[in-house]
Amino acid sequence: MELVLTVKQLVEDMSHGLGLHWLAGAAAADHHISRDAEAGNRPNLIGPLNLISPNRIQVLGAEELQSLSNYSLEPDSEAMRQLFQSDCNLIIIAENLNPPAVFVRLAGEYQIALLGSPARSHEIINTLRYRLTQLLTRKIIIHGVMMDVHGMGVLITGESSVGKSELALELISRGHTLVADDAPEFRKIAPDTIEGRCPEVLQNFLEVRGLGILNIRQMFGHASTRKRKILKFIVRLTAMDYDELANTVDRLDGRQRTRNILGVEILERTIPVAPGRNLAVLVEAAVKNYMLLANGYDPVADLTRRQQSMMESG
Repeated sequence: MELVLTVKQLVEDMSHGLGLHWLAGAAAADHHISRDAEAGNRPNLIGPLNLISPNRIQVLGAEELQSLSNYSLEPDSEAMRQLFQSDCNLIIIAENLNPPAVFVRLAGEYQIALLGSPARSHEIINTLRYRLTQLLTRKIIIHGVMMDVHGMGVLITGESSVGKSELALELISRGHTLVADDAPEFRKIAPDTIEGRCPEVLQNFLEVRGLGILNIRQMFGHASTRKRKILKFIVRLTAMDYDELANTVDRLDGRQRTRNILGVEILERTIPVAPGRNLAVLVEAAVKNYMLLANGYDPVADLTRRQQSMMESG
């Protein structure tokens, strides 16, 4: 199910960036804006004036207002019925232009928000598309540490006390970047793209047992943290003793699978945690190996071909 927000929330959110302000239809302040619609009948979320297939958010600049001169603007005209008796949530008049008087009347009658903005119509559309994607996209929180390792978004997960934060601290000391500790947020920003973000209150902080709360940005500099990163790879830390490590892990392939996050399959590799293992080096190697796989090189398949070739030639 899609998230929703109210017209009032949108106006408050964009009152500074776009200067959105009320012109009429204040009774629609609590109406919801969402992408939900009947299957096969989903209107576009935002766009310039369209009377045939009205957008949920209709934006009118000087050109659109001029085009209305080709239609009757009587309250009961077909053009006005198509606009105000549709799935339209709100109408925005760009460039601080004056709306037709009939718009003010019908916005109140049909309880459709009529807003003004000093910005140009294309600026309003582009800005709101980006902002609404953020506001209306479902998000989840996954316990772990989100890192940027070798330019790749990596989520480090595992049971409590397995050493996630200690590993993150070592990776940071080796030049990699912290995105979020403990509760990174994940959003689906494209059909096959998951973005990991740090909640504002947690930005720059890492909690390490025995050391407490560390401000990574203050300790390691501005380049040591970032606010967001596209998630490409998951490392799951699992505590194992030597017998488990020797008997349960495939020496060629390791332990890997995919994990579904918001409908997107992300490769997940399990790295055993045991005394004497350098986890930071292992994570760096796992990320580099993932990058090779993503570029079409499979070391296991390469080794298998070499062995097969030697057997056939011998």
